[in-house]
Amino acid sequence: MNLTQLHDRLRQELLRRIQRGTLSVSLLGRQTGFAQAHLSNFLHSRRQLSLEAMDRILAAQHLTIAELLPVLGRTGTWSETKDGSAVPVVSHAAALFDAMIRPSAVQSILQLPAAALQTIRPRASSSRQAWQRFVAVRVPSSDALAMEPLVLPEAIVLIDRHYISLLPYRPNRPNLYAVRNGSHLTLRYADFFSSRVVLRPINTAHAVQLVEVEAGESPCSILVGRIALILNEL
Repeated sequence: MNLTQLHDRLRQELLRRIQRGTLSVSLLGRQTGFAQAHLSNFLHSRRQLSLEAMDRILAAQHLTIAELLPVLGRTGTWSETKDGSAVPVVSHAAALFDAMIRPSAVQSILQLPAAALQTIRPRASSSRQAWQRFVAVRVPSSDALAMEPLVLPEAIVLIDRHYISLLPYRPNRPNLYAVRNGSHLTLRYADFFSSRVVLRPINTAHAVQLVEVEAGESPCSILVGRIALILNEL
């Protein structure tokens, strides 16, 4: 990992904490003594930090360099590989908010063929490209009901967090997405219509949901990623 990548991982971790409400730019400024404008420029990728500044932020947030490095599994033998063949199974919250998956967030490892993952096409914004691409989550019964029979209770789904476009991955076939609905992760088909993201279930017993897109916000901002694989039986 080079220094630029380390900056990106620190930036994404700070943004994750801000999004979760456990940190703010003003609080970080008080903790480190840096001006809010200085910190804001770093968080918006308009400038880098000196090594001294990075050390102060790490100390203020009780972070270590090791926590920003590619994740190691709980056994200490698994690492984030270039081919992505070992995919961490994580909580819904980690899939939603964690740009980099840390060891404490890994529940188990899903081993997939590297060649198959390498053929999956991404479509991501520049900011999302700094995120660890593939994660998997387990879908509890209450969340699976709306997408039965495509997704069954306790299925494991593979999320491509580098595909956050509403354009179809394959012609004439809707994409299934993991989406952020409030602070909850849910699986739905998604379309954009009249400043709203339309979230559609398969099961007609469940209602279609409309998510308002705030001014200046992209409709893709609620997308966690495209569901690239569904494992209903393991």
